[in-house]
Amino acid sequence: LAPGDDKRTSIVGLLLDVLSTPSEAVQRSVSNCLPRLLGPLADDRVYVEALLARLLGQLREGGPGGYGLRRGAAYGLSGAVKGLGIASLKGYGVLDSLKAMVEDKRDAQGREGSLQAFECLCEKLGRLFEPYVIHILPLLLQCFGDAAPQVRAAAEDAARSIMGQLSASGVKLVLPALLKGLEDSAWRTKQGSIQLLGAMAHCAPKQLGSCLPTIVPRLGGVLGDPHPKVAAAAKLALQEVGSVIRSPEMTALVPALLSAIAEPNASTRPCLDTLLATTFVNTIDAPSLALVVPVVHRGLRDRSGDTKKRAARIVGNMCSLTNDPKDMTPYVPLLMPELQKALLDPLPEVRATAARAMGSLLKGMGAAALGDLLPWLLSTLRSDGSSVERSGAAQGLAEVLSVLGEEHLAQLLPELFASATSKNPFVREGHLTLFKYLPLTMEQPFQQHLGEVLPLILDGLSDEVEGVRDAALAAGRCFVEAYARSCLPLLLPAVEAGLGGDNWRIRQSSLELCGELLFKVAGTSGKVKLDGGSDDEGVACAEFSAAIQEALGRERNADVLSKLYMARSDVQYVVRNTALHIWKTIVVNTPKTLQEILPALMAEVISALADPGEDRRLAAARCLGELVRKMGERVLHRMLPILRDTMSSPNSATRQGVCAGLKELLENVTRHQLTEYLSDILPPIQGALCDDDAAVREAAGAAFGVLFKGGAHGAVESVVPSLLNGLDSPGHASQSLEGLRVILSVRPQVFNGIVPKLLKQPVSSAGLRAIGTLAGTAASVLLHHIPAIMAACLTLSSSHTPTSTSAACCTSSDGHSNAAAPVAASPPDSRAEAAAEAALAVALAADEDSIHCLLAELLKALEDVTGRALGAARLLAAYAKVTRQDLQPHVDELITALVLLLAEDADSLALAAWQACDALAATIPKDQQAGHTTALKEALAGAREKERRKRRSGVLHLHGLLLPPKALGPFVPIYLQGVLQGSSPEVREAAAEGLGELVVLTSEEGLKPFVVAITGPLIRIIGDRFPPETKAAILATLGLLIRRAGPGLKPFVPQLQTTFLKCLNDPAPAVRATAADNLGDLTRLSARLDQLVCDLASNAATTADREIAAAYLKALRGALRASGERLTPATLGSVQAQLLQLYGTLSGKPAATNGGVDPQSAALVQAMAQYCAAAGPGGLTAVLSAGPLGPAGISGSKEARELGSMLLAAVAGAAAEGLEEAGQLRSAVEAAVKATRDTELASVKVAGGRAVVRLYHAHRNTGPALVSALTTLLGPDQAAEVQRQAMLSLHKLTVADEAALQPHLGALVPSICSILQREPNSQVKAAAEQLLKHALQLSNGLEVGQAAAALAGGTTKLFLTDAYLRRLQKLPDDDWVEAEEY
Repeated sequence: LAPGDDKRTSIVGLLLDVLSTPSEAVQRSVSNCLPRLLGPLADDRVYVEALLARLLGQLREGGPGGYGLRRGAAYGLSGAVKGLGIASLKGYGVLDSLKAMVEDKRDAQGREGSLQAFECLCEKLGRLFEPYVIHILPLLLQCFGDAAPQVRAAAEDAARSIMGQLSASGVKLVLPALLKGLEDSAWRTKQGSIQLLGAMAHCAPKQLGSCLPTIVPRLGGVLGDPHPKVAAAAKLALQEVGSVIRSPEMTALVPALLSAIAEPNASTRPCLDTLLATTFVNTIDAPSLALVVPVVHRGLRDRSGDTKKRAARIVGNMCSLTNDPKDMTPYVPLLMPELQKALLDPLPEVRATAARAMGSLLKGMGAAALGDLLPWLLSTLRSDGSSVERSGAAQGLAEVLSVLGEEHLAQLLPELFASATSKNPFVREGHLTLFKYLPLTMEQPFQQHLGEVLPLILDGLSDEVEGVRDAALAAGRCFVEAYARSCLPLLLPAVEAGLGGDNWRIRQSSLELCGELLFKVAGTSGKVKLDGGSDDEGVACAEFSAAIQEALGRERNADVLSKLYMARSDVQYVVRNTALHIWKTIVVNTPKTLQEILPALMAEVISALADPGEDRRLAAARCLGELVRKMGERVLHRMLPILRDTMSSPNSATRQGVCAGLKELLENVTRHQLTEYLSDILPPIQGALCDDDAAVREAAGAAFGVLFKGGAHGAVESVVPSLLNGLDSPGHASQSLEGLRVILSVRPQVFNGIVPKLLKQPVSSAGLRAIGTLAGTAASVLLHHIPAIMAACLTLSSSHTPTSTSAACCTSSDGHSNAAAPVAASPPDSRAEAAAEAALAVALAADEDSIHCLLAELLKALEDVTGRALGAARLLAAYAKVTRQDLQPHVDELITALVLLLAEDADSLALAAWQACDALAATIPKDQQAGHTTALKEALAGAREKERRKRRSGVLHLHGLLLPPKALGPFVPIYLQGVLQGSSPEVREAAAEGLGELVVLTSEEGLKPFVVAITGPLIRIIGDRFPPETKAAILATLGLLIRRAGPGLKPFVPQLQTTFLKCLNDPAPAVRATAADNLGDLTRLSARLDQLVCDLASNAATTADREIAAAYLKALRGALRASGERLTPATLGSVQAQLLQLYGTLSGKPAATNGGVDPQSAALVQAMAQYCAAAGPGGLTAVLSAGPLGPAGISGSKEARELGSMLLAAVAGAAAEGLEEAGQLRSAVEAAVKATRDTELASVKVAGGRAVVRLYHAHRNTGPALVSALTTLLGPDQAAEVQRQAMLSLHKLTVADEAALQPHLGALVPSICSILQREPNSQVKAAAEQLLKHALQLSNGLEVGQAAAALAGGTTKLFLTDAYLRRLQKLPDDDWVEAEEY
């Protein structure tokens, strides 16, 4: 028909009328005709709207025939929409009208009709309708719970039709909305979603496979919903899924599957049993999998291991039953994690089944199912979890590798080998466990890698971790089980190597593997029970031995049996027991077998006896002993030739083993057998004693000891003399010496007879070297020979000066090399060098019982300065460096003796003594050094006195402390520890004084390296609360350092200055005095001198305590004396003002008391005198004018005369040379003479006498007047103290200048002699005698004294007889000190 033909509309009208026919076939045919007819009429909108309105109206028809009309209208509407085009659904409001009808709660027929329209539209339009499905799903969900049953039925039909037409994209579009509906709180929504999900069972097969894996588990989840209708809907939905199953076997299983899904706790196990019992002829489809997988998944998650095992078996079979393996793809992510968990199950059966299931799954699914499984297996294999997890991973990996194939295994093996030797034990265990399972899954492919794996297994057998050892043993057993016959030549050497392992666990494991291997070859299980009986009685039969020999060959069989027999003597009981079991199982006749394998057994025993491993040596020894004891005469005649011939082997280890074998043989033979075979035994032992290899000699010595104990005493008589004779042969000396040493190691008493022969005069170098070599071996009998050996060795070594650097250079304990002073080298003496080496060897060999004797001999030798002292000192130096003996109890004695040698003039001896001191000091632990302070101080005092007696004049230095540059190295640490850690104040004081002695006794060059090391600690501890004596000693040492070290102390000047200033206020006079002296000397190094001097002067003038003020004045005097020329005029002016102010204050106070001179006054005049020397003529005039030459000076009050005379005497001593320049000399002389004539105060006379002497010393032209004054002081009318002090002053003058009094002897000598004749006072008399001795220059002869006596005449001549002068000449010089120092 033409598009505009009127017949079209009439035909369409007729067909619409036919739709009322209650036949679905008629209605469907009409629906099929309408699209072609209505297509051309689409442009007539009025007609189309009327047509659609008619059809939509018929969807609401009720009445008796209403269902047919509604059904026909639905078919007609679908055909019309298809003819008009999909756009008509919205263009003419069809979809909106249908939605409105569905939502009309009052019209049940309209709801039913609209749902039928949705069903027909979906069927007619197919996938074109998919975009609208998502919009009508909420309507369907509502209608599933409709009150009218016909509406619910229409909703179900519509759902089936819609789901059957969905494409894959449609499923993805619809499914999330339905699944979300399951979570809705309204039960009707849940119910509708469930019903729609159930309807999805009618999807196309392809879509069904993708949606059911998601739907069924969710439906199973809502089976337990609290609302019964929801649960019932879920059950019906699942039944609907089951209804589409096509497999006959699975159809029968649907009730069981649904029951397991509905009641998993009660029905999972029976359902799994049913599945396993079912024989499948047909494949299973996607719906079947959808029901089976949830049950299997629940089984894999069950607590019961049996249930998990059944579920894993089903998973393994599923891939082979599916028509298309891709049907399993959606379930792999669900099942694989559970299989992985089952793979780590504690039950081995579950792990094994899970591993096989994993392999089957991978085999059926291909590489797509692998995912990250392989990395997970490798990671678990290397994890630090339980061994169960690693074992499961190993099983799974073995199954996976069997599926992946040989090529993949070859690629992975290098990584597996590397991990099998990992430092982490759990990694090693996991990979060794993998090697256990690979032969089970890949027997043939893995066989070619067996050679690479076996060493790893053997290493694992010796692992320190038990789990690794167990894994290695299990793998080894699997190898034996799988490859015993096919790879015997490969397995047996590896197992044999383990039989000789150092670790008993390796031996035990290797023995078990060897037994299983031999049992396999012999055709027996080896599981026999052996109770009691002889070791020679077994349960084997000849067929076993024959089978093993046939498989291995005669020689290899002998080797294996030899190792097995030796294992019967292993040190570990479990190894012995296992070896005995294997031996009895495969050996029929033990004696016969031993006779057959004796050569191989002896070779094995000899090799084991020379093995470095102790266990193997002991096993070989026991084996040989057992062999000799049991078989005796039957084997000795064969064993000895084997041992003798083997002794000529070029392999030293073999020779060592022969000697060890001889030792064991000798320990087990009877005395009769020893006598019979001695001629065969002794030659190899005697030859081995001189072997080139030390280990062979040691073993021969052990055999010799057993031979000696066994009664062959004649062996010593025949062996030792020949060895002694060999010492003189250059070619055999070393071997003979080693032979003797070996003999002594087993029979030290032989040394008693050797020493006298070696020391027989003349002693040879070879004999001395022999003593040194043998001493260590004969330490137990060395005690009685030490005196004789030391006497000979030290005498010889003292006569030799080494030419090596050890004599010309020494190394101090701080590691610095110290070059010694040149020493005349003597020609090398081999005997002397040998003696020194022998002495050191003997000293090192001395044990705790002999050390006292050794050190006593060394102390005696150190006293023999001209004989053995040099050798003893050198020996001590070498001995102390290497000995392990505790020398601390003897250090004090040794250091005392060595320090005394530092005063010897011989450079070599002094240097050797210093080296010994250095080595001994290095042995003293730091915390014990303080304990040796006193002994060291006394030793240095003795050495200093010894040095002083040798030197009448010059600086007193200790000779031994001048040779090495760092000569103080051994002593300074001891003293410093004494100061820092001394146990008592006395020790600390002695240590501080000792440091001062060291500063004095060494040169400035020798002191330089230690200035910082000494000064720093002393400064740090001076502030501690030490007794005054200790502080004074520390300060005295610091003062010596300032005077000796000079510029080297510049870094410490600020700290020292602060320290000394603080000590000036100390309560102890000794501390104040020493600090004042030090501060004065320190000013030479001080950069801020002016400020310091001003502070001292100010403090001296303002301090109320007279003693502390005296300390400041004393320090000020020292500063002016040391650095006065560096002071500025302003500073000098300030000092002058302060001093004159203080002088004015003190001039009204007595300067002398019954206890002596006031310290402040004495210090003041000394400071003022030093100021005069520093200030020049102006300052000198000012001071004298204000003092002794002033109006209140010598002629004033008692106090003024006292202080003025003291100041005059002090100025005469410090600044006498400047008096003439200042024009004050004459006045000073007159004042001094006047002071000597004071009629009231003896102290003024004493001061005047001192001033007279000092002025005369500086200005000889004042002699007559001054000598006259002195003669007056020596007169009989003067007090004894005045006379004594006058003579002391004259004595000091003569000490300074012998000829000073020569012109005035005629005036002075008679007065002195008069005093000597009448004075009973010992002090006055002693002063007079010393004065005469020096004034008459008696040290140079009697001539001056005789001349003076002749000149004086009278009683003086009679008194000064030659005899008396000679007596005076012999008087010792005393250290005279002024009574008052000012």
